[in-house]
Amino acid sequence: MPISPPQDVADNIGQVFRERGNRWLAELPGVVEARCAAWGLDVIGDGFTGGTHSYVAPVRRSDGSVAVLKVPVVDAENVGEPTGLFCYQGQGAVRLYEFDSGSGAMLLEWARPGTELVYQPGFPSLEGRPENVEKVELACRLYRRLRREPVSVPENYPALPAVVDVVAVWTRCFVDPELTVVQAIPAPLLERAAEWCEKLAVPDGPLLIVNRDTHLGNIVAAEREPWLLIDPKAYLGEAAFDAGFLVMIQVQSAPEPDHAGRVVERTAAALDIDTDRARGWAFMRAMEEIVWAVEDEEPDDLRLHLAVATALA
Repeated sequence: MPISPPQDVADNIGQVFRERGNRWLAELPGVVEARCAAWGLDVIGDGFTGGTHSYVAPVRRSDGSVAVLKVPVVDAENVGEPTGLFCYQGQGAVRLYEFDSGSGAMLLEWARPGTELVYQPGFPSLEGRPENVEKVELACRLYRRLRREPVSVPENYPALPAVVDVVAVWTRCFVDPELTVVQAIPAPLLERAAEWCEKLAVPDGPLLIVNRDTHLGNIVAAEREPWLLIDPKAYLGEAAFDAGFLVMIQVQSAPEPDHAGRVVERTAAALDIDTDRARGWAFMRAMEEIVWAVEDEEPDDLRLHLAVATALA
């Protein structure tokens, strides 16, 4: 089989990672060939479409079973994926069979049929629509199950990124903001962000494996269990961190205070976390998205995220 990612994946990697992405694309065939030789694999299908950071393709193992080979462009958000999967041990998430620290490549369980719990069209997300309430609650049960203390992992596995480091970045961004940020964000939101940075810098409870990218497109239908997590953006932080992204994207469907309040309360209850902390993490995720929209010159995204942050504030 030809070793190349689908065009949509290649385009995204080139756009996001630029020179590094182009080098990664050029080196990919060699990486795949080396992993196939080392792990006794044959690529049996084209790379999967729809991804943003990885070449993912079905493979056959030497024992005749099938799996998925994933070669990511490793960055600050996905660096903890193999460590998180190792700690999950297949409980609610796809199993990790092999990991190569040099390339970041992983051999994973193939979750079939792989249908997303909720399809992801981009922003605004669909999780906040009334017909998806039960699906969000299902996801919350899964994320509660995945939340756990880290276990000892082999030395070649990366350390889990720390949530406190994320808050430190936010603090630098919002406590002494650059001119472009000041011009884009109303002063009350900046003041609220600085307050939340101070609160969230101190974890509320034990440090657990939590997830940064808790949308429902990362939960897919499988055979071994009805639903399994794929693509975990595993971090080490307080339990309420799980709520940040999930609450924020639900509010997008109707970024108004009443809807935001209902989403926060319902999601916090389903995740068994403090309601106020859930609101704070969601607000800060919206503020983070505002900054990215400013940097990327995306006016539509900027308007949406400002509305979400205002509703959560």
